[in-house]
Amino acid sequence: MTRIGFLACETTLPGSPDRCGSERRGDAYEHDLTIAALEPAFAARGLALEVIDWEAPIERFAGLGAVLLGTAWNYQDKPEAFLARLEALDAMGIAVCNPPETVRWNIAKTYLKVLADAGAATIPTLWSDRLDAASARAAFTAFDCERLVVKQQVGAGALGQELLEAGALADDWRFDRPAMVQPFLPGIATEGELSFIFIDGEASHAVRKLPAKGDYRIQSLYGGREEMHEPGADELDAARAVMAALPLVTPLYARIDMLRMANGSLAVMEAELIEPYLYPEQGPELGDRLARGIAKRCKT
Repeated sequence: MTRIGFLACETTLPGSPDRCGSERRGDAYEHDLTIAALEPAFAARGLALEVIDWEAPIERFAGLGAVLLGTAWNYQDKPEAFLARLEALDAMGIAVCNPPETVRWNIAKTYLKVLADAGAATIPTLWSDRLDAASARAAFTAFDCERLVVKQQVGAGALGQELLEAGALADDWRFDRPAMVQPFLPGIATEGELSFIFIDGEASHAVRKLPAKGDYRIQSLYGGREEMHEPGADELDAARAVMAALPLVTPLYARIDMLRMANGSLAVMEAELIEPYLYPEQGPELGDRLARGIAKRCKT
């Protein structure tokens, strides 16, 4: 059988605490659901899935035909080390999915500027290396809104994200990391965020994600929940337009996260091409789709 590596990290691998003494992540069950969906589908196509910490000694990867980036959910804390490891695996003749050049393009959220320039509908965004209270107040004025969402330009899972209220902003507030600033869109709490999963460029399934009551973050870490979504033709067209705007070779997998604007149209929040959760419970064909796609890419 051809061996396929599934890259995980110290807080998603089963068996906690991890080697650094931290507990397993609260959303690590998503890792378990993904493996349960992929293993039998891969085996049916002669592929043996092996879960590996992406920071394991490089010798651990010898002989693999390909790697999936999987649940390497700490990559944003050490992005250059992560990229270096992917490039090393590629140099070993291992098919990396998605490839290092795709990851480098997608790792900072400034890629949204490229999508906007290509005609994709995006959420209005201000970009800054550092923010203070004065620049946040200027953003409130620029967007004519009462609430702002501040995100790290390199980040994942809403970690480090802040929701600002115009009337409750402290004069000494600061955000000392490269940031993106967007108006808060109330649709996140009503319709929710819509995620469209594409495998090998083809639409696979869609999911609606809603936050817990009193929150706005839709990730399961914060009590968010998801349900299967049957997209309309216009919604699929909007997601496909984002895929068409990617200046890249067709990725093995992509998750296009979108939110409805006040005018009723969908705008892209994220084009997740690195290690997104792909919602296997809502996509029963996910394992087979990924197995078919990666089998075509294997180099050994």
